[in-house]
Amino acid sequence: MGAEKLREAILKVALGFSLEEVTEEYDAKDGELRLIKRKETRKDVPPDLKAAKLLLDDGEDYSALSDEELEQEKNRLLAQLNGGEYGSETAS
Repeated sequence: MGAEKLREAILKVALGFSLEEVTEEYDAKDGELRLIKRKETRKDVPPDLKAAKLLLDDGEDYSALSDEELEQEKNRLLAQLNGGEYGSETAS
């Protein structure tokens, strides 16, 4: 994942977003699949203040980092966003 894509993902979480899920149930009759139920659900994900703070505090230029350094930075940022769930394997 490139630095720009990582920043875009954090920005999306910081601003909040909506997503749509479609669930479909099928029934097999006479060797043919038929749609019997379709449900569309819209979910709103609220803005995340930790992600917004991360963007505001972040002044680092990631374009000069190697792929390995970017991966380490990604893990560090994910750990910050998730309260330490990620990156514990990089801390040792």
